[in-house]
Amino acid sequence: MSNSADTTRFLNMSRRHLLTLMGSSAAAIGFGLPGRVYADDHEIIKSHGYSFFGDLKYPADYKHFDYVNPNAPKGGEISISSLGTFDGMNRYASKGRPGLHSGLTAESMFADGSFGTPIPSDSLTDGYGLLAHTVEYPKSKEWCIFHMRPEARFSDGTPVTAHDALFTHNLFLEQGIRSYARSVKERIVGAEVLDDLTIKYTFAEGISRRSLISQVGGTPVFSKAWYEETGERLDEPSLLTQMGSGPYVVDDFEINRYIKYKRNPDYWGNDLPVNVGRNNFDTVRIEYFADATAEFEAFKAGVYTFRAEGSTKRWATGYDFPAVEKGYVKREELKTGTPPSPSGFVFNMLRDNFKDKRVREAMSLAFNFEWTKSSLQYDLTTQRHSFAEGTEIEATGLPEGREKTFLESLGDVVPAEIFTTEVVRAHESNPRSTVDRRNKRTALKILEEAGWKVGSDGILKNEAGESFTFKIMLSSSTSDTLEAIITTYTDNLKSYGFDVEMEKIDSAQYASRYYDKDWDMMYFRNQSFQTTGTGLKQAYGSESAVVSSYNPQSLQNDMIDAILDASINTTNREDEVASLQALDRALRYLRIQVPAGYVADAWIASYDMYEHPEELPPLAIGYLDFWWMNEDKQAALKDAGAF
Repeated sequence: MSNSADTTRFLNMSRRHLLTLMGSSAAAIGFGLPGRVYADDHEIIKSHGYSFFGDLKYPADYKHFDYVNPNAPKGGEISISSLGTFDGMNRYASKGRPGLHSGLTAESMFADGSFGTPIPSDSLTDGYGLLAHTVEYPKSKEWCIFHMRPEARFSDGTPVTAHDALFTHNLFLEQGIRSYARSVKERIVGAEVLDDLTIKYTFAEGISRRSLISQVGGTPVFSKAWYEETGERLDEPSLLTQMGSGPYVVDDFEINRYIKYKRNPDYWGNDLPVNVGRNNFDTVRIEYFADATAEFEAFKAGVYTFRAEGSTKRWATGYDFPAVEKGYVKREELKTGTPPSPSGFVFNMLRDNFKDKRVREAMSLAFNFEWTKSSLQYDLTTQRHSFAEGTEIEATGLPEGREKTFLESLGDVVPAEIFTTEVVRAHESNPRSTVDRRNKRTALKILEEAGWKVGSDGILKNEAGESFTFKIMLSSSTSDTLEAIITTYTDNLKSYGFDVEMEKIDSAQYASRYYDKDWDMMYFRNQSFQTTGTGLKQAYGSESAVVSSYNPQSLQNDMIDAILDASINTTNREDEVASLQALDRALRYLRIQVPAGYVADAWIASYDMYEHPEELPPLAIGYLDFWWMNEDKQAALKDAGAF
């Protein structure tokens, strides 16, 4: 959907960063020997990979992932765009706006895509060794040991050792995101170097260990010597990028204009099975633009050559320029197997006015998806109801079966109406008018029950005579379509009596205020989920809600906390699915977001020189990971003057 692309672009971090710092089992990294039976919790497991359920898809002697082209040619450049600005290259700084993909230079014990593609992209629960060739742990998972590859090298040619891994672990504890550091300190009670290539992590007792091997295995490893030589800090903005061991390094950049990453010709891991058919482009270039119009005009002129389109308006009406007509630019609509991003209008629940669920329900009724879809989005979007839309996790109807049993096991923390009321679905509206009168009448009745009545001046006021005042924050780089959607929703809320206005600020300030929770409402996204893990606590739990940037609402709710705790302790996929269905149901019941629509397919426009496997994996499009350049097509485009 066009709308979410702009406002969330500054959080377009790598999957490793999102899931490692969240400690989420959604990182899906784990290993075990399929079919092996263990006598007790103390028997030691050694493997090339890890899955919490012990069901690895790929055996120890796998040659490459099924979805890649093992003979994909290396070479060429892929250039993409980004809206807004950046002021540094330290992805992990607590302030500022880092360059897109600036965390890609580092690797971890378990493999992940340099540009945020999940590895592997065909399994939710698998992961495979990269810096580590073997992971070792007891069945109880009370500790784990990583045996590192002796050939691993940082980009300066120096060895990657267990000392670097321990240094980086401690660095994140001392200078990393507060919610991450707090979570890790409570769950990982020890980390020690056993020898230069062996590191052991010990986990706390009395907690679920579902995500812990994945968490430590997904932590990027930086060069200890580089930090000591440069005096850099993890939590401070910098123009330097941490010394890592990844296949790409920063080649060149100019603040707010471009970043160029180049494939390291001396990359140590080129021939590993986990890398075969991947990392195919010699260079990846990111061009920055101040606004969406300039960005698209640059694509039309060939300034950059690959575009993941996020605008319904442009997809419907914008691709009639000469490069398309001459066949230089092709368009593809590619199927995706992941749930759509749960985007919509998000409430900051630290604000008193938004703490009442009835208020949030009434405000949801002011959003007219049907009118928005037909009038602003060319009928290309679908209404989203769930936080796991279209997957087996999506809750439906009344709770039944395993989900009902799971909810019943939580006791009085679950409201009785959860069992007697069908799951919340987005309301329907009249597409012929921005304001649906029926929904407005319902909303005003709900607001009156919540203590808010429309006064003679047309403004909602409480018993103390205070008006319901708030602002909807948006970035200066917001697309025209999204701004129109926000404007329409704002006008609808005003017609209900809310004293509301839009607040448009520059993208750097937008990012800073988001992290500081200094906003009332914004169009943003929540975390979708298909597996459970401690990372969901940072996305939806009370424990670190006020400081977690992954929990935009600062949601703090006893029912959600109980669901998360119980979900993390499930021991089979069936119960895990039931627990996540309960989570989806509960989040929708609490109305933590006004859900917007989504586009089911990935829209790709590119100059016709890029190719991909015929069968794409279900979890990623992967254009920066396992696509490649056809040099003959590139030469033909150049000869034709396409660029």
